[in-house]
Amino acid sequence: MNDASATMADGNRQTNRNATRILTGLVAGAVAGVVANLAAGGDPRLESFIRYSTEPLGQIWLRSLIMVVVPLVFATLTLGVSSLGDLRHLGRVGTKTMVYFLLVTALSVTIGLTLVNIIQPGDGLDLETRDRLLATYSQQAKESRAAAGQSSFGIHTLVNIVPRNPIAAAAQGDMLGVIFFSLVFGVALAGIHSARTMALADTLVGLADVVIAIIDLVMKVAPVGVFCLIFSVAARFGFDLLARLGWYVVTVLAGLAIVEFVVYPLLVLVFGGRSPRGFFRAIWPVIVTAFSTSSSNATLPVSLRISETSLRIPPNIGGFVLPLGATINMNGTALFEGVTVLFIAQVFGMHLSMSAQAV
Repeated sequence: MNDASATMADGNRQTNRNATRILTGLVAGAVAGVVANLAAGGDPRLESFIRYSTEPLGQIWLRSLIMVVVPLVFATLTLGVSSLGDLRHLGRVGTKTMVYFLLVTALSVTIGLTLVNIIQPGDGLDLETRDRLLATYSQQAKESRAAAGQSSFGIHTLVNIVPRNPIAAAAQGDMLGVIFFSLVFGVALAGIHSARTMALADTLVGLADVVIAIIDLVMKVAPVGVFCLIFSVAARFGFDLLARLGWYVVTVLAGLAIVEFVVYPLLVLVFGGRSPRGFFRAIWPVIVTAFSTSSSNATLPVSLRISETSLRIPPNIGGFVLPLGATINMNGTALFEGVTVLFIAQVFGMHLSMSAQAV
C-alpha cells in the first residue's frame, strides 16, 4: 500500500470513528431527554436547564458548523467551475445536474403525496393534540406566512438570484446569491490564464484547506453538540406528542425510507455504477451528521470531504454539484413539506382535490 492509500485509509477509519461517536451522542441525548421528560416534564427547572444550558451549547456547535459554509461554498464552487474548463463542459455538467435535481425532487414529492393520501394521517387527530400544536407553533406559522407574503415568484425569483452585493448576500445567508456569484466568479477565473489568476486559484485552495481544518476541529466536539441538540428536543416533548402524531410520523418516515433505501440505491446502481452497500457505508458520516443537525448547509462540509476521500469523486465535480444540491435539491424537505401541508389540511377537515395538491 502506497503512502496516499494508507493516508486515505487512515482518514476513512477516523471518519467512521467520528460517525460512531456522533451516533452515540445522538442516542444518549435522546434517551436522557426522554428520561428527563418522564421524570420532570413541565417542571420549570427542567425548562430553565434546557434554555440556559443544553440548548445554547447545541446552538453554539451548530452555528460553528454553519459559520464556515459561505467561505467553503465560495472556495469549492469557484474552484469547481474554474477547473471544469470551457463553458461547454460546464454546460453539460450543469444541465445533467439540474435535470437530476428536478426529477428526483419531483419523485420525492410524488412519493410523499401518495403516502399521505393512502395513510390519511390527519384524520381523527384529537382536539387536545391539535390545540397543543397550535399553541406550540402558532408564532412560527405567523412568521412563515409573513415570509411567504414578502416572497416573490416568477420572473422576480430569477432577478433576486442575482445579488446586488455579494458581501451582503454572504452576511445574510443568501446561499442562492452566494452560489450565483461563485459561479460567475469561477467562469471568469477559468477564462483568464495568467500568473495572477493562478495565484488566486492557489489562494482559494488554501482557503478551502483552512475551512476544512476548522470543520475538523468543530467535529471533534460533535458528540457533545449533538447530545445537547437532541436532549433539548426530547426533554421538551418526550414520547407523548410523538405517540399522538404517530401516523404522521409513520407517513414521513415511510416516505423518507423509500427515497433513501429504494430511490437512491437504484440511482447509485444504474447511473453511478456503484454498489449501494458500499456507497452507504462510505457516506455513513454524512447520514449521521444530517440526521443530527437537520441542516443541509451544516452537513455540506462533511459531504464535500467524504465525496473526495471516500467516494473518490473528482474535486471539481463535487465542488460544483454538492453546494448546489445543498441549497436547491433538498428531497427530504420537499417530501416533508408536501406531507405536512396535506396533514394540516386533513386535521382541519380540508380535503384537497388531486389538482389542488398538484399545485
